[in-house]
Amino acid sequence: MPQAVLNPFQLLAITARMVAMKASAFSDVRTWVFDLDNTLYPPSARLFDQIEVRMTDWVMAALGVARDEADRLRTHYWATYGTTLAGLMTEHGVDPGPYLTHVHEIDLSPLSLDPDLAERIGALPGRKIVYTNGSAPYAERVLVARGLGRVIDAVYGVEHAGFRPKPERAAFETVFAADGIDAGMAAMFEDDPRNLAAPHEMGMRTVHVAPAPAPADHIHYHTDDLTGFLAQLGQPAEVAE
Repeated sequence: MPQAVLNPFQLLAITARMVAMKASAFSDVRTWVFDLDNTLYPPSARLFDQIEVRMTDWVMAALGVARDEADRLRTHYWATYGTTLAGLMTEHGVDPGPYLTHVHEIDLSPLSLDPDLAERIGALPGRKIVYTNGSAPYAERVLVARGLGRVIDAVYGVEHAGFRPKPERAAFETVFAADGIDAGMAAMFEDDPRNLAAPHEMGMRTVHVAPAPAPADHIHYHTDDLTGFLAQLGQPAEVAE
């Protein structure tokens, strides 16, 4: 049988219902948790390209290996332990402080202010926090470069989780306990699908922020436009200067 063709008014009505259902799903959220890298700025900024080079340099110097081997180890530790740092600490006893300082000393000029995103985050009801596997000082620099610092209530880095990385559930539990987060009334926005599994298990709404979806049971929503997604959850409020 031929499929019925919907007219523009029917399509508009369907879209409106879908937006209303999405807004309803987030209606009781009172804590909004945002990852940092490639979540609060577009992947096209390619900041992580810089970070990866500095990670490899650190591995070369700390372990005395050639660049190819350092790249291999960096990737292996990320896949096995969640972050390169976690692998270095576990297998080589690396001091995390100097490492974090070194790898995050990067050029932030590819970033630009994003007043639309700031407005949408500022409009969200309740508390807004950033939780990153990077360091908190680095996250604060990025937020300033993006014009988002004034709408974020707290910033947590890997140091606040005892240097345990996402996706470990214990890392989330440590940070959320410090902030007093009720996971059942919270949402997590993240570019790495692995890092949404624990939030899902804890009862959070999960949103994968990335150019392409990665369907999985622990991912409730996907968006390639964080500003547009947040716009569907409510009307923007005035952001104080």
